[in-house]
Amino acid sequence: MLLAGDFPGDGRPKPVAFPDPATAAVEGERFRILSMPTLIELKLASGMTAPHRLKDLADVLELIRAARLPAELADRLDPYVRDKYAELWRAAQTEDPG
Repeated sequence: MLLAGDFPGDGRPKPVAFPDPATAAVEGERFRILSMPTLIELKLASGMTAPHRLKDLADVLELIRAARLPAELADRLDPYVRDKYAELWRAAQTEDPG
């Protein structure tokens, strides 16, 4: 269970916190979900601050590839995670050999 106001990753205070679902959720096809920028912020903050949460960074890289997210999405993210998004976006542009 996650609580609004708690902090992702190491649980220590940082600019990115779990939002109140009542205000952060958007309508999906069948239920309310987090917006892509909010999801990415949470995953980046988690992976940046908790070494055991590196999968969150890999998830963002895969989202960038699968959804073809633009580099400019960084402008919509909290400054705390912008540089990490840009780093992962650049990494996602490299094709896997083979």
